Amino acid sequence: MDLEIELRVDGTEHRLTVDTRTSLLDALREQLGNTSPKKGCDHGQCGACTLLLDGRRILGCLALAVAHQGADIVTAAGLTDGELHPLQRSFIAHDAFQCGYCTPGQIVSAAGMLQEAGEGWPSAASKDPGATDVVLDDEEIAERMSGNLCRCAAYANIVPAIAEVAHR
Repeated sequence: MDLEIELRVDGTEHRLTVDTRTSLLDALREQLGNTSPKKGCDHGQCGACTLLLDGRRILGCLALAVAHQGADIVTAAGLTDGELHPLQRSFIAHDAFQCGYCTPGQIVSAAGMLQEAGEGWPSAASKDPGATDVVLDDEEIAERMSGNLCRCAAYANIVPAIAEVAHR
């Protein structure tokens, strides 16, 4: 069964018709031509398809497009406003990517993670889950980014790239 939905993607309104089984990732890539989110495992295990949905991190491969009628979606391409996002600049400066396949998902996840930490959300690594100020040390950043995998060994540079932006 097909349904017509509206999505706001990277600041632009889109009206599209999707099969009710279509993932948000597939709708973005196949119908809107937005290749910023990557299709990695297609099982929610790698994080290559990470998006911000109404400001919160989600995995696009696990979200049904029809369930997000009217949602505001941000991809890595939408983080820019004519200039590279600070996370994008930091990833470049720290050489925090090699093949680059996971990089958009890593950057979107990092942007969402920084927002969550700024709002005081604890993680499994938080020293004091009741604290209102989250200390983003390397262990905390690594835990919060653990849903985003990198298979080409850029990990050593990803945490410092995020830490640089977090500590500005």
